[in-house]
Order: sequence, then C-alpha cells, then structure tokens
Amino acid sequence: MIGVDTNEIIGLEKKYEMNLYPKRGIALARGEGEFVWDTEGKKYIDCTTGVGVAILGHAHPSVIAAIERQSKALMTCYQPFCHEERARLEQRLVSLFGVNGKVMLSNSGTEAVEAALKLARRHTKRKGFVSAMNAFHGRSSGSLALTFKEKYRSPFEPLIGPIARVRFNDAESLKGAVNSDTAAVFLEPVQGEGGIRPASQEYLKAARDICTDRGALLIMDEVQSGCGRTGKFFAFEHFGVQPDIACLAKGLGGGMPIGATIARDEVATFGPMEHGSTFGGNPLACAAANAVLGTIEKDRLLEKVASDGEYLSHRLKAALSSKSEFREVRGMGLMVAIELKVPSKEPLASLVQNGVLALPAGEQVIRLLPPFIISRASLDTVVQAIAGVVK
Repeated sequence: MIGVDTNEIIGLEKKYEMNLYPKRGIALARGEGEFVWDTEGKKYIDCTTGVGVAILGHAHPSVIAAIERQSKALMTCYQPFCHEERARLEQRLVSLFGVNGKVMLSNSGTEAVEAALKLARRHTKRKGFVSAMNAFHGRSSGSLALTFKEKYRSPFEPLIGPIARVRFNDAESLKGAVNSDTAAVFLEPVQGEGGIRPASQEYLKAARDICTDRGALLIMDEVQSGCGRTGKFFAFEHFGVQPDIACLAKGLGGGMPIGATIARDEVATFGPMEHGSTFGGNPLACAAANAVLGTIEKDRLLEKVASDGEYLSHRLKAALSSKSEFREVRGMGLMVAIELKVPSKEPLASLVQNGVLALPAGEQVIRLLPPFIISRASLDTVVQAIAGVVK
C-alpha cells in the first residue's frame, strides 16, 4: 500500500527471495487502467502489464466483478466434476481457434507448452522437435529444451530431445530439419523475448506445408502474441495458417494465472489421466478469463489494438528517426519493439524515472506491451518519454 516503507519491502525481497529477477528499485502498490503507483505514490504508465498479462489494464471492473462473484460461489473444482465457467471458456477457446478441437487448461504458458510437447509425442509416436533460433518457450524442463538461449539451458542439461534449431523466417532451414522422427515444429508467430520479430507469411505457410507433408504437427506458441495482442485473437490469423495446436496464457486471465493448450480434434489424443493439473481450469481463473474474452468482444478491442498499434509505431518512427542511437521500430498491434544501436538498459532505467515502465527483449531492444485499453494521450506520453531517453 502507498505510504509503507519502500526500502523495507525491497530489503525483505532481497533477503528472502531466490535471486532470480533483476529488480528495478521500486515497489508497486496499486494499479488502475494503464497506470500503476508505487509505495511512495509515484504514478507510471505501465507498458509491461506483467509481461503482457494485464491486457484490460489494472483493476478492470469486469474482471474484478467476475472474480468477486466466483470467489463467493466456488474457487476450486477438481476436474472430474464439471463447472459452468470452465465449460463456457473451453467452448469459447475452440470457437476462436477456428476448427473443431479440444482444450487442456493449466496455469501458465510454460505448462501450456509442456502439454503440447506431451500431446505431440502421444499423437505422432515420434520423439524429436524443431524450434527456431532466438525462440523462447518457457523455463520448465520440456519448454526450456525448446528455448534458444544457451545460458537458460546449459545449467540444467540434459533436457528432452532431440531438438533441431532452425533459422527463423528461413523455410529452407526448416525443410532440412523436419524428418521422420519429428513430432512437432514449435514456432512463435511473433518472437517475443527474441526481439518482437514477426514471422513472414511465406515462412509460416511453408512451415504448414512441410509439417503436413512429413507427418509432423505445427504448434504455435501464442503465449505472448495471443489473446488479441497483435490485433487478432491469435496472431496466426494474420498469416492464413491453421496450426494443429496453439498455446495461450499471459493475457487470457487478465491477471489471474491461466494457460490453455488447444488442439484439433484429430490431434487431441490424450487418454484418461495421461496429463493433468490440480489448479488448471479452476472456476476462479476461468471466470476471469470469460470476463476478459467477453470484454474484448463487447468493447471491440481487437479493432482498437490494431488501430492503436499503427498509431504507436508511426509516432515512434517519427519521434526517433533522427536519433543516432535508433535503429528501427517493429512489431504487430500493441506488441512493439524499439531496437537501438546501444544497450537498452540505461534507457529503460531512465524511462522509470520519467514515469514509464517498459521491458527489454534482448540486449538492445525496448519492448512495449501496453494494455489494450490505453488512451491515445498515454501513448503520446510514452512516445515523448522514449524520445527523451534515446539520444
């Protein structure tokens, strides 16, 4: 809460928390819309949204109402017992997926990827996987094996395999890697941690053809790019490509932890008890997710994301084009990268001082993942702040 001792909070985390996360030196107390406040009362525009989680902003009334209503009714429901919120959510997700399918609900993106890994092996009876250079798919053992950066993987090897790593947006590289032992190809339609790099339509269409021809599954990791972040619910919709499996998380719960693995009917071949999750599909998270999906539809937020993304990218290019440290702006919708010619660490720290919270995505990238409800006035403030810290 505002007014508590910030240094005490920082000190307690430093003393008792495992040293996993580089801290920013502030303690957040509350949020509303696109804004958050720290314990000293300073206000920030939040372009991190918990790494793309709070897609409706903070404290959205529809999400709060859903959580409050469901918390008073039933917060947990063991999977053998059915529940309306879960059933409605699964129905919605399959409808959005675009073909008849089945859903496995979990608690996070890495769990959604783990389920996809197991399902791919279960369905194809094959062992191998293909992922792209600079990909990020998670940090649990299976998803970590797919993740590109060696510094994340090497302390924990051996991991599952074999894993073939191919150049992103290089169809020939992919064609050479998929063979008779490949269970699935994992791709992000827009690489997130890899620097907000969209795939090309030709590449994803080639990936679909290669997988179909060689009996491998095409799996789209939409953990960061999904739930409307790019202006369509799934980023793969931009490319006219239908995957066999898609993985969602982050923004799906609007702040509540939830993940989803959605597979075509023909691929959803898990048998009873071959996979599971104690908390996956709990009524509280499902109620929040249904509120998120309902609000996106009711408020036509996909159109807003597409329009605001174009506006933000245009304004950033105009404001930064004359800066010697600036290289390019890229992305889709409200998933935007500003690549610099210098490390982004100092500009990111300066943005905090100027009331804007942003993320890195590689050594020289400022990543912006603002909430879908952000105002144009706030986007203008973000652009002005970035122009002020990039030289």
